[in-house]
Amino acid sequence: MNTASASAEEPQWLTAEEQLVWRSYLHATTLLEDHLDRQLQRDASMPHIYYGLLVGLAEAPRRRLRMTELAMKSKITRSRLSHAIARLEKNGWVRREDCPSDKRGQFAVLTDAGLEVLRRTAPGHVTAVRQALFDRLTPEQQKSLGEIMQIVAEGLQPNEAGADLPWLR
Repeated sequence: MNTASASAEEPQWLTAEEQLVWRSYLHATTLLEDHLDRQLQRDASMPHIYYGLLVGLAEAPRRRLRMTELAMKSKITRSRLSHAIARLEKNGWVRREDCPSDKRGQFAVLTDAGLEVLRRTAPGHVTAVRQALFDRLTPEQQKSLGEIMQIVAEGLQPNEAGADLPWLR
């Protein structure tokens, strides 16, 4: 197909019903992220993304991950991760260590202070998640939501080389 004919084609616009679904999704996810950010700022003086980084490190063997692996797990750019880790280091919750097998690589390591922040913050966070999402859905709706989000995530995370994914930027 040549470029001239492709640009002349009309996009497949969303139907009225699809618009409602799309806007409901945007509305809900924006409000949910704001709700969780406010809870974590109030309880631990950190945004939701930082909490996710601490959880990722807490779940890793020896509470440590290569920075590239943590970026991939967190679905964020390496630049954003580097900035976040610098802030978490300043708080004493994370430290960086050089990778002995790769002079360019670094590990992010959850400190004891970072683990303690998670222990104090997790109960309030899980309560906020449960009240905002799971308590509002039936078990069947929860299952459907999980299946739908898995399908969407798989479609946005191609396996081929050269894929444009945040942690590769």
